Amino acid sequence: MSASSHTHNHDLEEGLTFQPKFDASGLVTCVATDVATGDVLMVAHMNDEALRKTIASGEAWYYSRSRKALWRKGESSGHVQRVVEMRMDCDQDAVWIRVEQAGAACHTGRRSCFYRAVTGEGGAAKLTFIDADKVFDPAKVYR
Repeated sequence: MSASSHTHNHDLEEGLTFQPKFDASGLVTCVATDVATGDVLMVAHMNDEALRKTIASGEAWYYSRSRKALWRKGESSGHVQRVVEMRMDCDQDAVWIRVEQAGAACHTGRRSCFYRAVTGEGGAAKLTFIDADKVFDPAKVYR
């Protein structure tokens, strides 16, 4: 490791300069958790604009890879995420936001996107529903 890359890593990991490290697609991964329970609600991606809008507005903004579009969480459903705290990981390529979630976080109508457990039976992976009750009917919300 060269002295300059060591200095850069030290600045990135130990410094207080906000310098998010976006991937080749211009995105950072964002994990959203419920501030009251600590439950993981969802994992999504932010581009530079989504990150800036989240910081400026106090509400979660993301970038949809499938739609190739910026979106504010809750803009269709009304189930917004108010950001209570935002943290960056050690090398600033991932974001963790602790949020107050109105309604449900998942587009399937569930409180969390993580509503299935992975179990192994006889070496084969299987999914089982856990906390999978729906908070809203997606067919009525996303027309």
